[in-house]
Amino acid sequence: MNRRTLLMGGVGAAAAAAGAGVAWWRLRPGPVLGEAESQFWASAFPDVLGAPVSMAGFRGRPLLVNFWATWCPPCVEELPLINTFYREHSGRGWQVLGLAVDQAAPVSRFLARLPLDFPVALAGFAGSDMARSLGNPSGALPFSVVFGVDGAVLHRKLGKVSAEELAQWALLV
Repeated sequence: MNRRTLLMGGVGAAAAAAGAGVAWWRLRPGPVLGEAESQFWASAFPDVLGAPVSMAGFRGRPLLVNFWATWCPPCVEELPLINTFYREHSGRGWQVLGLAVDQAAPVSRFLARLPLDFPVALAGFAGSDMARSLGNPSGALPFSVVFGVDGAVLHRKLGKVSAEELAQWALLV
């Protein structure tokens, strides 16, 4: 190899590292704001039929909350994986709640095509505000939050979850 090839390879590697650093910086969760946890547990959102889903009803057992939308490709891609997590871990007390930052009609159509075993509620624009208060400063989707049995936030993930992350979260509680 000549010097020029080595130099270009080094420049390329440095650019890739810088890009990865910027992506990490932009996608890292922010802090959970002051009363965010208590506000979450005091909230209720309608399901696709309009019945209220109270967050307080989920308290006392581990809970994975996934903020998603039908128009968000990474959200749609990760939902089957989250559904599998729910089926595998619900017997050990785990709960999962999908909070759709979306409207009832598209969510209903989506769930008709891809039924989920866990409950889904409609958070709408209020869901974006709630996600921000729980550490998602950009409001990007998907965004997942793990709550422990005491109701405290244990983990947050901005972006699509992986099977490995879900397996690690299952061990948290």
